[in-house]
Amino acid sequence: MTITVFIRYQLDPFKKQHFETYAKQWRGIIPKCGGDLVGYWMPHEGTNNIAYALVSFDSLASYEAYRTRLRSDPGTVANFSFAEKEQFILAEERTFLRRVE
Repeated sequence: MTITVFIRYQLDPFKKQHFETYAKQWRGIIPKCGGDLVGYWMPHEGTNNIAYALVSFDSLASYEAYRTRLRSDPGTVANFSFAEKEQFILAEERTFLRRVE
């Protein structure tokens, strides 16, 4: 069963450009570590501080293996350090979804 991780980010609306840089870095990291990146979405109209990401996996076990690979990936470490330094993500929520067949 495929699962998709739905990530909701609350952003500092004055630092959205930092989030866009952060999201673009994940485009190479996530597939390399075993995730299927569906995409990142930035605020455009309306609410200016909420962004989303969707990443799919073959199973929950695949997700756990991905998380293990992320911890040792230099790109991941650098991207998380960038986010921590610039403090553009104020909150992050993860929801695990399955497609209705």
